[in-house]
Amino acid sequence: MNWILLAEGLYLILLVGTCLRIIHDTRSASKTLAYLLFAVFVPVAGLLFYFTFGINYRKRRMYSKKLLDDEERSVKLRERLYKDSIKLIDSTEKISSDKRELAYLLLNDTLSPVTSGNEVTTLRNGEEKFPEVIAAMESAKHHIHLEYYIYENDRIGGEIERLLIKKAQEGVSVRMVYDDFGSRSIRGGLVNRLKKAGVQVFPFHKIRFVPFANRINYRNHRKIIVVDGRVGFVGGINISDRYINTPDQSTYWRDTHLKIEGPAVSYLQYLFLCDWNFSAKQNLQQTEDFFPIVEPPKKPAGRIVQMAASGPDSANPSILFSILKGIGLARKEVLITTPYLIPGESLKTSLIMCSLSGVDVKILVPRKSDSHLVNTAARSYYEELLKADVKIYRYTKGFIHAKTIVIDREVGMVGTANMDTRSFDLNFEVNAIIYDKPTADQLAKDFYEDLKSAPEIDPVEWFQRPWYKKLLEKIARLVSPLL
Repeated sequence: MNWILLAEGLYLILLVGTCLRIIHDTRSASKTLAYLLFAVFVPVAGLLFYFTFGINYRKRRMYSKKLLDDEERSVKLRERLYKDSIKLIDSTEKISSDKRELAYLLLNDTLSPVTSGNEVTTLRNGEEKFPEVIAAMESAKHHIHLEYYIYENDRIGGEIERLLIKKAQEGVSVRMVYDDFGSRSIRGGLVNRLKKAGVQVFPFHKIRFVPFANRINYRNHRKIIVVDGRVGFVGGINISDRYINTPDQSTYWRDTHLKIEGPAVSYLQYLFLCDWNFSAKQNLQQTEDFFPIVEPPKKPAGRIVQMAASGPDSANPSILFSILKGIGLARKEVLITTPYLIPGESLKTSLIMCSLSGVDVKILVPRKSDSHLVNTAARSYYEELLKADVKIYRYTKGFIHAKTIVIDREVGMVGTANMDTRSFDLNFEVNAIIYDKPTADQLAKDFYEDLKSAPEIDPVEWFQRPWYKKLLEKIARLVSPLL
């Protein structure tokens, strides 16, 4: 009996201490309440869950993004990038005056440069992406850099594996970073084969039993390819056969990726090298081989591109900030495609305010998600959005995995971040922002093409759903900040 009382007393002390830590460390009020309720009402498992998934390392900075050992040189480079970007923002006519605040936000927050003279190609699904990727890799002369959340050991994974080995044997430096959770199927055979052939491969976080939980929690969700510092790819498509739609495939996958040629590739290169130095424990520096001087485009003007990147190492949730600012600057139309819609209070409020201000807000989501819990939690937000005249469409042709936003047919966003807390606060993500009407028009055209397979939710019918469905959704919503 004494041992039981002692154990209960120790558990109570641990519980109180954990609750105080939750209140002190968790920035979001909704997440704080969710963790507190889980810790108090689910004994032991609630505490384990918090220490597994809840600790926020943002203040501690998981790793440094510094690429230059020379501090004086680094300061001068930052000053030059800032001045060049300010000059471009103020002088160009391609960024309308009411959208320049978005460019300033990212420049001041992360020093993400605004670059001109880029060629941007939108790629629908794996059928369009992978031929472009393979062609770019085939032409590589100096290096190929890959960073992926999911790399699977299937047909396309094998094809790219053989190409990487071939290029490494030709003398091209091939480096690959993979997420050890998302790409767990390649840990053994494929990774070992690449290493034996001279490809440098490292997991972003090596999952071991002791730090198992937190290293799964903080996932590298980026999908980046850089070839010779001149051609880059970014978007939602991982390296997997499921993204290539064939007649015998059971589920149609709809996704969007970008091919970028020009100065904007330098920021993708910067992100890769930072992640590489952290993963490989190396110290690759900024050299002309990695950051070549890009010749002016043959076509006049080209596209203006800026990158938004963030993760648990960031001072601010920069991708969330960029989305909130973009929605806030909209005057006519906002088109959003996302596979996971768990917006949180700030994004939900921004969408409602935007719609109530007379802006046409349309959101495209899957009818069926690959996660039943996430899908149930997402539905709990629909009623509030529908009451504000936000239009929600559910894709029925298959699973829509694209992450795109189009603002007033002037600005397009394409990247890796979903509309949920995990992408904004826990994952390492990157979005490309294109200040270009033709690109935004193409993304809008794709959006409306997808709407042909996505019936709009009828608000009246939605409000009249059975009470037990609403209850289940509200219960799932209680844990939505943790998903």
